[in-house]
Order: sequence, then structure tokens, then C-alpha cells
Amino acid sequence: MGAQVKICGIKTPDMMEAALRAKASYVGLVFFEKSPRHVDFSTAHELAKQSRYAGVWSVALSVDPTNALLDEIITRVEPEMIQLHGTESPERVAEIAERCRRPVMKALSISDAHDFAQVGVYEEVADLLLFDAKPPKSMSNALPGGNGLAFDWSLIKGRTPKKPWMLSGGLSPDNVAQAIAATGAKMVDVSSGVESVPGEKDAELIAAFCAAAQSADETKF
Repeated sequence: MGAQVKICGIKTPDMMEAALRAKASYVGLVFFEKSPRHVDFSTAHELAKQSRYAGVWSVALSVDPTNALLDEIITRVEPEMIQLHGTESPERVAEIAERCRRPVMKALSISDAHDFAQVGVYEEVADLLLFDAKPPKSMSNALPGGNGLAFDWSLIKGRTPKKPWMLSGGLSPDNVAQAIAATGAKMVDVSSGVESVPGEKDAELIAAFCAAAQSADETKF
């Protein structure tokens, strides 16, 4: 019962400790300078070591990364998983998986049923899929993720991807149980939904989110 949790955008040891204390299964480290959650390699290395000691996977998130950036992440941070949150093609995802020798999670932006057409090609090359909300074109300051937006969860009904998948986008302690019940998600991802201000995680919100997700009933789907 319940879902595994990924807390994305960890930047400090205190934030990491809050995620570990709440029994998150994954923690995300963001390598995207435009994001308020961006971390440098030295900080990320220490955070990844902190999570590894607790037996929790660190996930390195980047957006259309160059090979040079990927090499730095692998060498200097040593994450357990790579997350791709840009416009990476299926061919590029396969190249990155081969280069990094790590499981790869590919984020797919969703706003309507047509956006699920891309699932088939990406599940052939990615180890895990993440369904996130596609920001509207009118949102001029939108980031690739972490915008606090949700998509219509009913779009997932009846879909059975071949690969494991994670639900993201607009989740919070108040709605995550509803989201899990509506989608059958066994994994959920949160960033802005557990922040007091952009980029600053709140330990109480992390604890509340994890408790709600881990006790939710996905069998209602």
C-alpha cells in the first residue's frame, strides 16, 4: 500500500536529512543553472554521499545535458540514477544510458491525451518514466519542471506503460493521496509542493507529503 516518494531539488544537508527522516526512496539533485534548486558539484557530492549512507538513491537531474556535463556529474557526484528533463530524443536517451552506465529516468511533459503518444518510443530506451505537467505557452518564466502545475490525472486511466513510472506535477501534502488513488501511481515526485519559497524545502511539508503518499491507497484506481 502507498507509494514511494522522490523529493527533488535537495540543496542542503538539512534538506537531505528531512527527506531521509521522512523515508523518501529517492532524492533529486538539480544541475540546471536557471533553477532555484541548482546545486554545484561539490555540494552535490556531499549530498549524494549523505543519501548513499542512508541507502537512498540520489537522482541527478539535468536538461538536455552535454556529454561534458554528464561526465562531470558521474565523476564528481556519483549518483545512482540520471534524470533527463529536457527535449532529449529517444536516441539521445539511449546514448546517455550507455555513456553513464546508470539507470535513466526520462521526464515526459503531459497536457492532453496526445502527449502519451511519445511513451512507446521512450519506454524502449529509458528505465523509468516520469509524467509531469506541461506548462502552458503563456507561462513565460516556466522551468522544465518544478512549476507547481498538475495535469489531468484521468488521462492516465487505462494506460499500462511497460516500464515503471512516476507521477509528478503540482503534488502537495494535501492532494498526493488523491493523485495516487486517481492514477494508481506507485511512485510520486515532488519539488515545489514541499517548499516554503522556491528552492527552499520545508521539513514539515516533506514529512507530511511522505506520510500522505506512503499511506495512500493506490488500489482505488
